[in-house]
Amino acid sequence: MKELVYKSYEELPLFLNAKMVAQVLGIAPSSAYELIHESDFPVLKIGSRMVAPKEKFIRWVQRNTGGDG
Repeated sequence: MKELVYKSYEELPLFLNAKMVAQVLGIAPSSAYELIHESDFPVLKIGSRMVAPKEKFIRWVQRNTGGDG
């Protein structure tokens, strides 16, 4: 199966799971799972599932890199 490659924030889905976070950040899936459990990471819990809302994820990246996207 072909992996998705996101070229801009606009291409991201409304909610990102840990696998998508790993792809976007270029990190290992295990690191993404650790990241989504950090207290300052924007996560929405739906039952046992954890997803990052797109807009909050983008703001988190900008805040933590000093970039403007």
